[in-house]
Amino acid sequence: MADLKALLFDVDGTLADTERDGHRVAFNRAFEEAGLDWHWSEELYGRLLAVTGGKERMRFYLNEFNAAFQLPENGDEFIADLHKSKTRHFTDMLKEGKIPLRTGVKRLLTEAKNAGLRLAVATTTTPENVSTLLQSTLGNDWQSYFEVIAAGDIVPNKKPAPDIYVWAMQQMSLDPAECLALEDSANGVKSVIGAKIPTLVVTVNGYTRNEDFTGASLIVDQFGDADSPSSVISGSLYGDAFVTIEALRTLHGEITAG
Repeated sequence: MADLKALLFDVDGTLADTERDGHRVAFNRAFEEAGLDWHWSEELYGRLLAVTGGKERMRFYLNEFNAAFQLPENGDEFIADLHKSKTRHFTDMLKEGKIPLRTGVKRLLTEAKNAGLRLAVATTTTPENVSTLLQSTLGNDWQSYFEVIAAGDIVPNKKPAPDIYVWAMQQMSLDPAECLALEDSANGVKSVIGAKIPTLVVTVNGYTRNEDFTGASLIVDQFGDADSPSSVISGSLYGDAFVTIEALRTLHGEITAG
């Protein structure tokens, strides 16, 4: 049985419910600002979430839902500029405090830090999005929580590829068996499994609730707290009413002992 040394967190949908009322809105504002008639409804955006990465998601949209649109000759630059505009709108929303952390996230981060666990982020979103979210929700000392921020284009292949998790563990000199990953989506689950991390907790959201989480060790509706307990969809909290460090240690011990 390996000792649990680190928690690796996804961001969008895991630390904060950023997609429907955050990224989607920011994309639409960027499209309007650029004079485009594109509009991503809640339903369409749910389908676009099959692809990770903002630039990749826009290309997927054009290929599958708006094939009549002709990209200009400098198509890569056009997409990149749209994505920069979207990031600006998204970070403005974060700075205005419009996107809080999900229930129980700050408690769990603080408990992990106090317990001596190492923390890292492993996400496909941009480093600017991560830092602005954490600054707006955790305050100016947010960097004291996280040892490594693995984000954006730091690796060539985004989730469901395992690259971002592999990179984070390499930076921390950790073996997969010493880690526990926390995700919210099927693509995230595939990424974690590909990185050979044996213990995986999924906290679902409105977009991902019905996805295939085969391979997850624990599935809950939220991390929860004393005033808002977790609902367990699969797995066990070992008697706790919400996700605790003690429950995660027990879970990790059972998985790695097997």
